[in-house]
Amino acid sequence: MTELRRGLGLGDAVLVGLGAMIGAGVFGAFAPAAAAAGSGLLVGLGIAAVVAYCNATSSARLAALYPTSGGTYVYGRERLGPFWGYLAGWSFVVGKTASCAAMALTVGLHVWPSQAHVVAVAAVVVLTALNYVGVKKAARVIVAVVLVVLAVVVVTGLGSSAVALGNLGVTGGFGVLEAAGLLFFAFAGYARVATLGEEVRDPVRTIPRAIFLALMITLFVYAAVAVTVLSVLGPARLAESKAPLVDVVVAAGMPGLAPVVTVGASLAALGALLALVLGVSRTVLAMARDRHLPGALAVVHPRFSVPHRAELVVGCVVALAAGFADLRGVIGFSSFGVLLYYAIANASAFTLGRRVVPVVGFVGCVVLACTLPLASVLSGVAVVVVGIVLYAVR
Repeated sequence: MTELRRGLGLGDAVLVGLGAMIGAGVFGAFAPAAAAAGSGLLVGLGIAAVVAYCNATSSARLAALYPTSGGTYVYGRERLGPFWGYLAGWSFVVGKTASCAAMALTVGLHVWPSQAHVVAVAAVVVLTALNYVGVKKAARVIVAVVLVVLAVVVVTGLGSSAVALGNLGVTGGFGVLEAAGLLFFAFAGYARVATLGEEVRDPVRTIPRAIFLALMITLFVYAAVAVTVLSVLGPARLAESKAPLVDVVVAAGMPGLAPVVTVGASLAALGALLALVLGVSRTVLAMARDRHLPGALAVVHPRFSVPHRAELVVGCVVALAAGFADLRGVIGFSSFGVLLYYAIANASAFTLGRRVVPVVGFVGCVVLACTLPLASVLSGVAVVVVGIVLYAVR
């Protein structure tokens, strides 16, 4: 059996996107963005949202035309040629594997900081097993709990805010762009919706609607949380924080809420990890079907209707990375790979006509990728070169 069952509706697809974006952004990207831009991270958030909007528009148009698993791997192959599809798939798999490790480490840092890597590996194992039985039930529970916890943090924090946003420091333009590139990491979850093309009912209508709904809800949540953490902590303290939302409720005089926020943070990261492993495994499935990866991975489980071999391989690689990776270091690396992925998506959409949005999205992706921390750019380029060499050898 090599075909997936179409069992996901609009609400399910939106929840998959929310689980990927909200968990990643709120608990992973705000601290390094504050270190780069101070309160300018709010401007960076707006820039990242514009680029994400362009990418979402391009992805939605392409997903409606090619409602199959693989996302931009398929779009690039069909619109630009096999090499560009392969490069998009390679960038996605590598970048999102780093994202999976980041989310697993977020769980570890909140649950048991001194043994964060051990907890991270355990989380990957559990979530890989959950993906065997489908994504609907787990995603729905996780997203609901996380949204409630974030609402509590925002109400508590803003109710006791002592720092005026107008008095916070803002760095220069480059710092804002660097913050935008790091925050883009938080918006990339809507790609998970596009990669579910074979599992969504009525994909031509459902996928575009799900992408935009997930993106708009996430932007609203991010803006509220960003204003809260900046108002309560200030940019300097935020930049140094390992658990910003926990620090917010403690600073607001409600330390009793800290365990609740810790649980919410862990669930958010688990939800993101669930959706990320899901999306990466579907791209691996598509690439294996085309023999860019071993053909043995292009198998769907006859009972659970999931690409179980691809999920197992992805889970093993993520567990290995989570056992050794540094949380903040992998965010920049992931952003580079994902920005390259969406640059190819916009280039693919450019061939469909109505080219203003794809051009803005493409330029935005290239600019944000180039303004990421130097170590992230260099490591990202190195991995891309490795992928190109493998393609040439094949």
